[in-house]
Amino acid sequence: MHKKLPYLLALFCFFLCIAEGFSQSKKQQELEEQRQSLLKEIQQINSLLFKTRGEKKSVLTQVADLDQRISATENLIKITNRQANLLTREINDNLNKIDNLRSELTELKEDYAAMIKKSYKSKSEQSRVMFLLSSESFLQAYKRLQYMKQYTKYRKQQGEAIKEKTELLKILNKDLLVQKDKKNELIEENKRTKVQLTKERANQQELIASLKKDEGTFTGQIRAKQKAADAIDREIEKIIAEAIAASNKAAEKDNTVSGNKVTKRNSTFAMNAEATALAASFTSNKGKLPWPITKGGVVISSYGKHRHPQFPNVEVFNSGVEIVTDNGAKARAVFEGTVLEIQQIKGANLVVMVQHGNYISAYKNVTNVLVKKGDKVNTKQELGTVYNNPTSGKTILKFAIYQNTKRLNPADWIYKM
Repeated sequence: MHKKLPYLLALFCFFLCIAEGFSQSKKQQELEEQRQSLLKEIQQINSLLFKTRGEKKSVLTQVADLDQRISATENLIKITNRQANLLTREINDNLNKIDNLRSELTELKEDYAAMIKKSYKSKSEQSRVMFLLSSESFLQAYKRLQYMKQYTKYRKQQGEAIKEKTELLKILNKDLLVQKDKKNELIEENKRTKVQLTKERANQQELIASLKKDEGTFTGQIRAKQKAADAIDREIEKIIAEAIAASNKAAEKDNTVSGNKVTKRNSTFAMNAEATALAASFTSNKGKLPWPITKGGVVISSYGKHRHPQFPNVEVFNSGVEIVTDNGAKARAVFEGTVLEIQQIKGANLVVMVQHGNYISAYKNVTNVLVKKGDKVNTKQELGTVYNNPTSGKTILKFAIYQNTKRLNPADWIYKM
């Protein structure tokens, strides 16, 4: 058994190297996917927020647009650095593996050469026959025959071990060259990206300085915009509250007719078995729902309460998310359901609200609506066209999700938002 040990160790090291290489390549693959996603996001930002040099934007809009690009660029640099650092570790690991393999290969070759030399001295058929015939018993002759077979097998195993280690060494050397090229490529890309980022930050600082000169006017504009957004939210919540009241009234009537005891649930939808199953299905798809637009887009305003990046004394709140997309993009249902309401709301164009049991998805800033109240809609069914603002040139969908009257963060529900 001890004669098989070098071969088994060689085989174990071979598979261990493969396993380690697979684990590291998987990490590299994940980082590369993130990097490609960020590159795509930056491309979309450039396409959707920086369409033409001649377009007129307010200073606030210019700063906000630059914020989007700078943030994405900073994330790209972080991911690229992580890739380069991982490659450095992989290169060092490969160098160590190559050194170890070379040492093991040298030992194997020396051992194999000694074995061949010894075998050569006694390889004649006559000496082998004499070795067997000189046995004192049949049992001893049998054991000597088995030894000769094992020795021949061991020689073959040693030769295979040398071959495998030689092949592994070639693979590692080849991988090493690829890794070094990839690392150099990432380093060069990061240098170019950092130069661009420095220019972007300088440009942004100039714009921020101009904002500070007239801070009162700009903070007033931000608060006025927030006030208008709050008014739209109140209108939507009023519609939901009225729908909840209507569902409870209908349920109360049905229960009275059937003689069942009535339980009031004024803050939540009264649901039948079908609506309950639909709500459960919606819940089970949390994090997997499709984006609410037909074309690619970038989230330019996330859910929740935030301090304004340029004016920390101003607090802004978003009840959903704002997604800038291509002109002509359609709003689409994120899940099957029933059109609860289509409402004209000042500052939001048309709002299409789709009910999914006790969940509501709301699509604001829509025109040319393709559905009507009461329609059954399927997942990804187009609801209407996202409005393109002729002044800013931007096409922005404002999207929100509610459970009864409770606001939910769309990023928790939409896939990779």
